[in-house]
Amino acid sequence: MAKYVLAYKGGGMAATEAEQQAAMEAWGAWFGSLGSAVVDGGNPFATSKVVASDGSVSDGDGSGLSGYSIVEADSLDAAAGMAKGCPILSGGGAVEVYETINVM
Repeated sequence: MAKYVLAYKGGGMAATEAEQQAAMEAWGAWFGSLGSAVVDGGNPFATSKVVASDGSVSDGDGSGLSGYSIVEADSLDAAAGMAKGCPILSGGGAVEVYETINVM
């Protein structure tokens, strides 16, 4: 089985404590439904920096990436199918699915 990165775009923190609790429960239920396919549940992203080819460093470029998870699946299509249940989708976000390539 290959590993896939689920890169989350958009979404946001719920406004109230009750909404935050509901969101955490939704994420927990989704991860639970994926079972052992979850290699790394990941985390949300904070601020970023961009390092250019000339070595200059600037504040993040606003790519919209908001977090990640890593799963194992039989194919890219299977990993994308897993992403269809991601709670970020209900908040208007998206999930980009990338196959990793073992080179080391």
